[in-house]
Formats: sequence, C-alpha cells, structure tokens
Amino acid sequence: MRKRRLIILGVALAVVAGATFGYLRWAASAQSDTEEVQTATVVLGTVAASIDAGGTLAAPQVETLTWGASGIVAPVSVAVGDTVPAGNLLMTLDPESLDASSVEAQATLLTAEADLADLLDGPSATALAAAELRLANARQALDEAQRTWSVQQEGNRAGADTVAAAQARLVLAEAEIDRVEDVYNQVSSLPENSPARAAALIQVVSARQARDSAARSLSWYTGHPTEIQQALLDAEVASAEAEVAEAQQALTELRDGPDESESAAARARVASAQEAVDQTRVVAPFDGTVVSISSAEGDVVKANTTALTVADLSRLQVSLDVSELEIGQIAVGQEATITIDALPDLTVAGRVSSVSIVGSVNQGVVTYPVTVSVEDPDPALQPGMTAAVSIIIDKRENVLVVPNRAVQVSGGQNTVVVLYQGQQIPVVVTLGLEGESYSEVLAGSLREGDEVVLNASSSASSTTRTTFGQGGGEPIFIPGGGFGP
Repeated sequence: MRKRRLIILGVALAVVAGATFGYLRWAASAQSDTEEVQTATVVLGTVAASIDAGGTLAAPQVETLTWGASGIVAPVSVAVGDTVPAGNLLMTLDPESLDASSVEAQATLLTAEADLADLLDGPSATALAAAELRLANARQALDEAQRTWSVQQEGNRAGADTVAAAQARLVLAEAEIDRVEDVYNQVSSLPENSPARAAALIQVVSARQARDSAARSLSWYTGHPTEIQQALLDAEVASAEAEVAEAQQALTELRDGPDESESAAARARVASAQEAVDQTRVVAPFDGTVVSISSAEGDVVKANTTALTVADLSRLQVSLDVSELEIGQIAVGQEATITIDALPDLTVAGRVSSVSIVGSVNQGVVTYPVTVSVEDPDPALQPGMTAAVSIIIDKRENVLVVPNRAVQVSGGQNTVVVLYQGQQIPVVVTLGLEGESYSEVLAGSLREGDEVVLNASSSASSTTRTTFGQGGGEPIFIPGGGFGP
C-alpha cells in the first residue's frame, strides 16, 4: 500500500507540475501573441535614494559697484561677460571732470607712495652723512658743556699756583692802595681844582679797582657757583646729553631701516589716500565676471550711482526649500545632481553646503532652507536659471539591482518575472534600497546576467515560484543561483 501511495503521489505531483508548466507556457505564448516582451539584464550596479527639490541658480558672491564721486565716465574697457581679476581697474572718471577734492586726493596719494618708497628703499648717502655730522656736533657740544660744568665747581676753578698768584696780587693791590692813599692825604687839602690833588685821587680810585678785581679773582678761584649758576650749568649739560641721544637714535634708525610700526603707518597713509582716489574709479573687488554694466562712456554720474555688477561665476549654488518631513534626512556634504530647465542635456554634480536649522511657514507648509553648491560649474550655467536638484540621501554600490519596472507585488511579496529559454518565471525577491529607477536586491533567486521582464503579464506574476521540479527535463530555478538545467 505504501508503495502505491508513493506512486500515486508522484503521479499527482507530475500532473501538477505539468499543468503549471503548461500554463506558464500558454501564458508566455499568449503574451507574445499580443505584446512584445521587454527585458532588462540583472547587473551589479549602484542604487541611490534621493530627495528632489527645485530652486534657482545663484552666485554666492555678487557685488554691485557704485561711483564714490561725481564726474564724467571715461572710456569703458570691459564688457558684459568679461572675467576680471581682483583689483583690476574696470572704470574711471575723466580727470578733467573731477572736482578739487578729487584732484587733491590724487596728489596726496602720490606723496604718500613716494614717502613709502623712500622708507622701504632705505637712507641715502647724504642722509647718513647728515646724521653722522649731527651726532659729531652734539658730542662736541656735550664735551664743552661738561668741561664748563666741571671747571665751575668748588676746588676745580684753579690750581694752587694760580690761587697763590691771585693772593699775591691782592696783597700788592692792597699795599698799592695804602701808598696812593698816603699821597692823596698829603694833597687832599688843596683846592678841588688842583691838578696834584686830582692826580692823587685818580691813583686812589685805580688802586681800589685793581684791589677789587684781585679780590674777585681770588674769590672765584677759591669759591663755587651760585644756585642759579649751578642750575644753568646742569641744564646746559642735560640739553647737550639729550641732543647726543637723539642724534644717536636717528643715526641708528637710518642704518637699521624702518621698524614694522613705521612701515605700517606709511602703508596706512597710502591706503587712506588710495581709498580717496578710488572714489573716482571702479575696481574689481574679487575674481569674477562682469554680469551687467550701468554706466557708459560720457555719462554724467554722481556719488552712489551704479556703475556695474560683478559676480563670481566659478562658484554657483542653488537655494532649496525642503519639507519638514524630509529635512531630517539631509546633511552637509551629501552629493547631489543638478539639471537645468534651460539646458536639458546638461547634468552637473553638486554637494549640500548648508542646512538651516530654522524653518519658515508658508500657507501652512513648513520648509527649511538648504543650499547646494555646484561643483565645477559648466560655462553655460548662468545665475537665475531654474534648477532641479536631487540630493542623494543613501547609496549602495556594487550591489545586485533590478529595474523598478520589473518589480511587481503579488500576495504581499515583491516579485520579478525572469525570462528563461522563452519562459516567464515569477521569482520572489527581497528588496533593499529603492531608488528612482532601480532597487537593490537583498535576497532571492536572481543572479547577475538574468533577464527580467519589464512588461510581464499579471497572470505570469500571480503564480510565484522559487524552485521548479526536474520532471520532464524542465529547468530548475535554484535559490541564490539562478536557473539550472
């Protein structure tokens, strides 16, 4: 009985398998009669999930330049689209049309530049010679002041011999007074108009003057300066010392060259003068491209009148508004792809450069600003163009992928229909990351190189199998290994 049951069961399974295979052949044949089968090859590839948003291309660095003074615009040498380096002169006012303050600013700049050049070039031979002569004269004056000061001090005015001689002259002078006074006393009774009396009186006066002079000399030789005299002597020495110090410092500075503070001050004067002169000029503030020109040659302009606009087109970005439901999946550094409405054949790479933490509400919808920077911008890109951005939030590389068109849902399971030797065979698969066009296959009986049907009929996908029996020589679909004979 057991053997008979096995035989019956085997026959039953064979019948079922045959019926199933016959049905699949019929379904495939029916589809081929009505619609051409479209297939794709299962490959190892990359799957990316993204968040899409739209925005407008913009240059992060744009500056509208204005005139700082009034005048008439001189010939313009730049045009829209020209690339200009930072500091390049773009426009200027006709010098003949400038007011007095602008002309004075130019003269001040020339002087400041000349002073700076002289400072950086170092001292001339003439300047060094003059500084050395000043120092020599100052030292000589100091020597004289110090010698005078020393001589004037008590005990230093004369030597012993000089003092002794002065004392002797005083003694002689006093003796002479005694002698002439005796002579005068002898004739003093004579009338005042007596020549003898007058001559004797003159001798007395002269002797007294000589005695006073000798006394003063002796007193000076043996005395010391008064308080006022000493103060004057001290002041003369101090003044001479200060002059020597100043002359020495000036010579040292000339030889050593300017210090950093002096150079900085000179450069600051040049910068200040240049700023005043720049009011009559328009200079590129950074490396960029001229995107618009508002002033033409011959225009009469006033201060704050727009001259032109410069933008840095080497760095473009797109500003996006991302929903609060998706903002949590976006982070700085994520890759992005950017397409331009006006350039449908162009796709450029980008990267998220900023994600705002402050959202805004518009008609009840909360969004957050996100900035995507364009990497290596194409010359065809222009600020203001409408852009569609796909921010890649996840990516799998070198994984088994199938087109999303090939995936169908049957009985709550994801299935694909494999085309093998003309037969459409449904296979259950487990999907991982799902991208816009492809999905990652995590598990199932697919392998690289299998052909999957993109337009499988519902009848083919409704009968799901992972393996098929070997009866009748039909192919076996081996889980994890594709089909076998």
